[in-house]
Amino acid sequence: MLEFLQYGFIQNALIAAVLVSVACGIVGSYVVVKKIVAISGAISHAAFGGIGLGFFMGINPIVTAIPFSVLSAVGIGLINEKIKISEDTAIGILWSVGMAIGVIFVKLTPGYAPGLFSYLFGNILLVPSSDLVLMFILNVIIIFTVLLFYREFLAVSFDQEFSRVVGVPVKFVYILLLCIVALSVVILIKVVGVILVIALLSIPAAVSRQITSKMKNIMILSVILGVVLNILGLWLSYIFNLASGATIVLVLGSVFFISTFLKNTT
Repeated sequence: MLEFLQYGFIQNALIAAVLVSVACGIVGSYVVVKKIVAISGAISHAAFGGIGLGFFMGINPIVTAIPFSVLSAVGIGLINEKIKISEDTAIGILWSVGMAIGVIFVKLTPGYAPGLFSYLFGNILLVPSSDLVLMFILNVIIIFTVLLFYREFLAVSFDQEFSRVVGVPVKFVYILLLCIVALSVVILIKVVGVILVIALLSIPAAVSRQITSKMKNIMILSVILGVVLNILGLWLSYIFNLASGATIVLVLGSVFFISTFLKNTT
């Protein structure tokens, strides 16, 4: 175990595991309670357009993924109101268009796009210190936003119609919630990739909700579960020389199935 901790890239990976766990625990709780897992998937795939743009411009793809993710979140929140189409249709459109834009930009990038595979499927072992700083800043923004709008997010998540009746600006709060989901997606991309983001956003919160129904408790338990299971997945991927993102997701999935089985048998 000590050998596992002595490498700089492992230390960065452990810090990244904690940072993503905070984002997943807080935002994932709203994603599960509000039942917007599919929207989270659409945002993550739309973010690939920003990743492709980053490769094309020769800058950090994570930086260019931020505006793409946020704009896709705002788009999903507005499309069904302004254009009068269903939310699932908007999800499908943004999901596919975002990926297509990313593919085009990658194709237009001269030479080979290094590290593209890690953005699709994640590699927590390749997270540089600069990305850790960016992940920390995004976490601070997420935590500050949730603290500021906690009651509004809670109301919209559990009963949107009642929230509208009592004067909560539902559309604004909902779009803001999607924006912090988008920031969480950016944090997660480097760890598990665009394809597997949904797992980290939904599984810890889903397990936690089987144990408690209070939002604060769901968040706290989700963060703790995220830290423990992400680090366990990282360690297993190191020991057995497996893909880190996929291993983390399999660990999370196993715990979810075990917790579901235990809940249904008690």
